[in-house]
Amino acid sequence: MIQATATLPDFLAKATRFLFFTGKGGVGKTTLACSTALALAERGSSVLLVSTDPASNLDEVLGTQLATTPTPIEKAPGLHALNIDPEAAAQQYRERIVDPIRGILPDATVANIEEQLSGACTTEIASFNEFSRLLGDSDSVSAYQYVILDTAPTGHTLRLLALPAAWSDFIADNKTGSTCLGPLAGLADQRVVYEAALSVLRDPNQTTLTLVARADTPSLQEADRARAELAELGVLNQVLILNALFRATDKTDPLASSMQARAEEALERSPTGLEKLPTYQSPFRINGLSGIEKLRNLYSNNTESIPQDTPKSSLQSYPELDTIVDQLSANGRGVIMTMGKGGVGKTSLAKQIAIELAARGHKTLLTTTDPANHVTDLSPELDSLLSVSAIDPKEVTRQHVETVLATSGQDLDSSARELLEEELRSPCTEEIAVFTAFAHEVAKGEEQFVVLDTAPTGHTLLLLDATEAYHREVLKNASALPEAVQQLLPRLRDPEFTRTLIVALPEATPVHEAAQLQSDLRRAEIEPYAWVVNQCINTSDTQDPQLLAKAAFEETYIQEVATQHAKRWAINYWTHIPSTASVK
Repeated sequence: MIQATATLPDFLAKATRFLFFTGKGGVGKTTLACSTALALAERGSSVLLVSTDPASNLDEVLGTQLATTPTPIEKAPGLHALNIDPEAAAQQYRERIVDPIRGILPDATVANIEEQLSGACTTEIASFNEFSRLLGDSDSVSAYQYVILDTAPTGHTLRLLALPAAWSDFIADNKTGSTCLGPLAGLADQRVVYEAALSVLRDPNQTTLTLVARADTPSLQEADRARAELAELGVLNQVLILNALFRATDKTDPLASSMQARAEEALERSPTGLEKLPTYQSPFRINGLSGIEKLRNLYSNNTESIPQDTPKSSLQSYPELDTIVDQLSANGRGVIMTMGKGGVGKTSLAKQIAIELAARGHKTLLTTTDPANHVTDLSPELDSLLSVSAIDPKEVTRQHVETVLATSGQDLDSSARELLEEELRSPCTEEIAVFTAFAHEVAKGEEQFVVLDTAPTGHTLLLLDATEAYHREVLKNASALPEAVQQLLPRLRDPEFTRTLIVALPEATPVHEAAQLQSDLRRAEIEPYAWVVNQCINTSDTQDPQLLAKAAFEETYIQEVATQHAKRWAINYWTHIPSTASVK
């Protein structure tokens, strides 16, 4: 069982120069990174706070418009922050490689290189260049005593942190002079920086990897997976922060006692690997932590004021999820995608919708494209109408490599086959394999319902970007690709075939990030079908002062969704699920 007796000030006292915050999406990494950076700055240190998340919300939390260069935070002397913009980094990366060869190599060759550099893999490695510079180039952060990195959700972060070793090996072994990222020179001149970055990550005197989790089973399992995989990379100085730890004010209240009992049960059954880590706790907060004043309170001894007299009559009734499921059910078949910021409950919502569709008599497939898959381990006993599957990145990559070698590689001579095998070892191969598997799952919506629990926002948008790039390629060479791949983008854009549900929590950042996601989807010509505001407090089930106050706080953001963002929408409430644990 995890024991968290230490508090955030104890964590701060042991801070190393580089502090990473990582964990399952939505566990509070950004809040903790911002609060830690602010606390260190207010102790007189110079601090740089950096987000490597494609869906960064540092601007909103800090109340400052940030750029890709350090920006001073007005109300926090000594604190600077920046966002690594993946698209801007990719553009700079492309220009750095292509500009020197314009006018020297034939136009057709330059165009071919630009085409190679148009994919999602280029975006990731370009972002990683910026990330590596912070760790591997001492001059870039010499002005700061501390560098705090608010990283992307765990699935993305593990790949990000694995890249120094992966790309160094790829560069060292590659003999062809080119990769899926274009000319090898574009990577080779970064090798020293990559190796220096990896050295800093592995140095316990310089770097602390902070695993952030909530007291629930999925986020604890995700933290343990990150712990193990990062340890394999040699990143051994790890700590755990249990964030937003809920304690019932009224221990006789069914909903409050259930929430506390479920948290205690999750900690009781926590992975043994986490139990060995130094563990700190941060308390449950009623109000959001956007803005300097609220961030400051997280490290202070100030307790949050809990209203004791929130009247239930002031809280409104809203349309519930069943109304959306009834509308979806009328179609009889098609694809339903749950999309949103990590941690908003897309997986549990996808599972809930799939079960409801099956209960209405529809054949339904529940599947996931999330690298941090939590569908199959959450599935209860399912009847014959509901099946469950997952796209396992490692397995589909293995199958993809075998298929390519058996088809494209079967008639090659030994030299050409060696070159093909070398290309297939590049990190881009997984993106292609997952994309192809995703297309085949979507195609099944012609005969049944397919409920797709998609990846957190940043990963999903990269996948959709890849869809657009692949669709352009299909138009040039349609006969070379399976029909499912050829039809993927048209299917995603068909509002009668694909229904996209945007999932948010009733809080500022999840709602605003969901609104940005909606804008991005519309630019990709995908019109969201509905919004679901998830994990709302059901006030009819509680008298607990904390939960009543939380429900009142949620009203503002529910109204924002209803009046500003959604054409159709519904609420999905927290439910009282009995636990075998007792409230202490």
